[in-house]
Amino acid sequence: MTEFKDIPVLDLAPLMSGGPTSDLAAQFAKAYGETGFGYVINHGVDPALRAAVFAASRAFHAMPEVEKQAIALDARHRGYIAINTSTDVNSDLAEVTKPNQSASFMMMREDAKIDPDVYLSGPNQWPELSGFRQACDAYVAAMTDLGHKLMGLALEAIGVSDRTILRAFEPPTIWLRLLRYPPQPPQAPDDLFGAAPHKDFGCLTLLAQDDVGGLQVQTPAGHWVDAPPIKDAFIVNVGDMLHRLSNGKLLSTPHRVINTTGRERYSVPFFFDPHVSADIAPLPGTGPARFEPLNFGAFLKSELEAGYDAHQAEPPDADGRS
Repeated sequence: MTEFKDIPVLDLAPLMSGGPTSDLAAQFAKAYGETGFGYVINHGVDPALRAAVFAASRAFHAMPEVEKQAIALDARHRGYIAINTSTDVNSDLAEVTKPNQSASFMMMREDAKIDPDVYLSGPNQWPELSGFRQACDAYVAAMTDLGHKLMGLALEAIGVSDRTILRAFEPPTIWLRLLRYPPQPPQAPDDLFGAAPHKDFGCLTLLAQDDVGGLQVQTPAGHWVDAPPIKDAFIVNVGDMLHRLSNGKLLSTPHRVINTTGRERYSVPFFFDPHVSADIAPLPGTGPARFEPLNFGAFLKSELEAGYDAHQAEPPDADGRS
């Protein structure tokens, strides 16, 4: 692993135009083989969609708490996550005893009904807020398209020509999280975080952040490097599942959020993952397998049950029975 001081920037113009991507794939391999994080520019997502989803987020978080609690996070992982209700108890990166200092709205793929054979399937919970769903749906559509393109680039970067794995993303598991981080107290204890040190468990995270900052990425030596906002850029990082698929060639890097600015911080992470039925194993052509296969849905279930109260009980089946 390579020590780093800055987060690399990748220009996605060749990917978006359909031109040759060999040079970009080499840059991707270097960025995500050494850092695990990168800014992407010229990504094709309309800045107006981004502005609209941030406006929707601010409007949601300004709602009275009782109205947000009416759509509290359910067992399908959709709805409002209040502050002090999620803790990274599985973190092996820090001794985490305090809940994350953030509140958020979570949406996933919109399913017309619950399929008892598909983990987390079901409809979203929507607030009674004009234009909110439309802003989220439009943003998710654009980000899903970008996620598909980036997965193809990732395969090129690790030298995998067989694109069979991309079928596991038809449809993908997607998550849109509208996060608000209140300013942390000036004398906050060292173990109080906006988001405690963690690695993402999926494949790709595409993050939009406001101008406040607070995201930090950990280097192999244990130092923390700031990832400040760049106008209209997304910060993209690799999660544990893509790390496994790449046989360790692409890094899932620890990161955290500490908001000591005295201002509220808003961010919008979009997570692009395989379908919950997918089995994850190092891809052919990446060398001798360093990881045992696992089922994404089973892994996901264990992670969510450990971190969220809403997942402690078995959700009802399609008929409403437990």
